[in-house]
Amino acid sequence: MPESASVLYDLADGVATITLNRPDAMNSLTTAAKEELLAAIDRAKADKDARAVLLTGTGRAFCAGQDLREHGDALGAGRGLNGTVRDHYNPIVLGLVRMPKPVVAAVNGVAAGAGASLAFACDLRIAAEEASFVMAFANVGLGADSGASWTLPRLVGHSRAMEMLMLAEPVRAARALETGLVSRVVPGAELADAARELAVRLANGPTVAYAAIKAELAFGSGLDLANALEMEASLQDQCAETIDHVNATLAFLKKEKPDFRGH
Repeated sequence: MPESASVLYDLADGVATITLNRPDAMNSLTTAAKEELLAAIDRAKADKDARAVLLTGTGRAFCAGQDLREHGDALGAGRGLNGTVRDHYNPIVLGLVRMPKPVVAAVNGVAAGAGASLAFACDLRIAAEEASFVMAFANVGLGADSGASWTLPRLVGHSRAMEMLMLAEPVRAARALETGLVSRVVPGAELADAARELAVRLANGPTVAYAAIKAELAFGSGLDLANALEMEASLQDQCAETIDHVNATLAFLKKEKPDFRGH
């Protein structure tokens, strides 16, 4: 993609890297940026050479959420939200959560509003020491969107989610690590390498099993135990039929390192 694009896509070592690329606007999301982001997510899903996905931003922010200048113009024209939650944010979040490949968010700076929600929709989050999360919706008189009402309580619990959404106070990286909002925190200069190393590790792993784990966790918390057990059994049967499972089991018995192929 050209460097002028709002969203960049790169594939290397089995990792599709999606980069939000509006650094002068803290990677806030215009309609064009949201459409490009959804297209990049769909591309990563369909890309047979992409076995893991890395989502990050350029400059000092991960993503500041909705571009309020564009939103202000819509309000001034009487268009309100202009359908963007259903037409843009919902498909983007579903694309990340339902991606049959592991998705890592490399949070390089501020993640606010829908930008924070994007990170929460990823499977793993690794943050720079200077990163922070702000659930800024209430500050502009809005409730949560982009899946935050679903993802955030699952990450930090109901009480902390309520506090983050109602008070809209920044949560710094160290605190985010303590509460389980992120998986790892590293110095900013090391973030790109650390996130890529993690994504490459996942790309070289049992991606069919990862897809099953994602499906189990996404749906298991909304099911009763009996249905969760049945879902696990069904997905486990599918995983057991893969070449990856057979080869990994034999490699374990031989005390060798398995070579995962994703099928």
